[in-house]
Amino acid sequence: MRSQLIFGALTHVRNRYELCQLASKAARKLHKPSTRLQDTMNDVLVRFRHSNPLGEHHMAVEQVRKQERRAA
Repeated sequence: MRSQLIFGALTHVRNRYELCQLASKAARKLHKPSTRLQDTMNDVLVRFRHSNPLGEHHMAVEQVRKQERRAA
């Protein structure tokens, strides 16, 4: 079910709004005209479950922000 895919994808993304934004961008890039959009969206959510869609750069920026908050 799609709800299981969403909860799996939330392991790498903090909130649902951010997940929705990332998933819609990825679905637009990965969609093939000969397939159903629902299947493309499911594929995107499976990919998000297995890898971090935000990338290493985003995680490094968050760590620096946390360190700056602690220092302040």
